[in-house]
Amino acid sequence: MKFCLAVTSCIGDRSILKPIGLAVRSSHCLLPHQILTDFERLAATTAADNGYQLCGVEVLTHRKPMTMQVQIRHAGGEDVSLDDCASFSTPMEEAIESSQLLTEAYVLEISSPGINETLLTDRDFQTFRGFPVEVIFNNEQHSKMSRKGLLHERSKDYVLLNIKGRMSRIPREEVTDVRLISPSG
Repeated sequence: MKFCLAVTSCIGDRSILKPIGLAVRSSHCLLPHQILTDFERLAATTAADNGYQLCGVEVLTHRKPMTMQVQIRHAGGEDVSLDDCASFSTPMEEAIESSQLLTEAYVLEISSPGINETLLTDRDFQTFRGFPVEVIFNNEQHSKMSRKGLLHERSKDYVLLNIKGRMSRIPREEVTDVRLISPSG
């Protein structure tokens, strides 16, 4: 699983950088305001200037100080490390400070997008080959069906699952969703 999180606390001219884990993340409240759009634009530009692609931003206004979350991935698709998150926090912090977008104390969290439950890209299907998945599809009678098994491959024509040692081929045009599941199902 790829996941890292670095936090830069900025109060005045003082900043602190430290790694934290998954348990620290909590539910969130998005800021329905122009600042979110401006922050996303700023984060996307800063990410691109530093060889990253922006995956998402969130502004959590219910926290004191306010928390600004930025998810990045390498522009070339490689995994993001804790060092990558830590090194990106400095240019992101500098961009925020120079833009004068925020006038109050804030916490900046930089992370990778982690594992998405739904497999979408060819890279997702290659990365999670052999992992337990649930495939949702429509059969010939247009009824929604589900099969669980180990992901074997996805081609341009089908998704191939290993279900208790037997291979099951599901036509790709019938597949509506492929999701990672826990090994127990």
